Amino acid sequence: MSKEFSNIIKVIGKQGIQEIIAKLSGEIIKDNKNLNKVVIVGIRTRGEFIAKRIVKEIKRIKGIDLANGTLDITLYRDDVIYNHNIPVVKETHMPFLTADGLKGLTVILIDDVLFTGRTIRSALDALTDMGRASKIRLGVLVNRGHHELPIAADYIGLEIKTKLKDSVRVNLMETDKKEEILHKEK
Repeated sequence: MSKEFSNIIKVIGKQGIQEIIAKLSGEIIKDNKNLNKVVIVGIRTRGEFIAKRIVKEIKRIKGIDLANGTLDITLYRDDVIYNHNIPVVKETHMPFLTADGLKGLTVILIDDVLFTGRTIRSALDALTDMGRASKIRLGVLVNRGHHELPIAADYIGLEIKTKLKDSVRVNLMETDKKEEILHKEK
């Protein structure tokens, strides 16, 4: 193991992530009495897979198959002009959109880690370009603090106290072939 990675702490593994998904799903059910008006939207990349797991868990618990979408925020990021590479835009998939956009829907936006809040700000910009939702709520697997914008999650799976220079990494089977949340101390 290189010196750069010598201070990595495995916070939780596969079972812990499953428990967090169950917790988030339960909170979403509790807070949203009319689940027929709720859509779950995952921010690419890991938020997409967390959102799909939440939809599956809610279906297991309530027997309701919530609408699910994926949001690519590449062109909404405030740092895209500073990146000297051409941005790679992936597909935004919102099969529940109608001519009225998001009207009448409660959107639960899902991401893996809430850090500065800039990813969420970009996602909110992208969503509002699709129309005005009745409500937008935020669910995250991990909140690590150090927010730079006035953004807070409504549903938090796990809080990890970090220093500003630390990093938190979520690995999922769909993207990384393993399940874990890592905290790398600097």
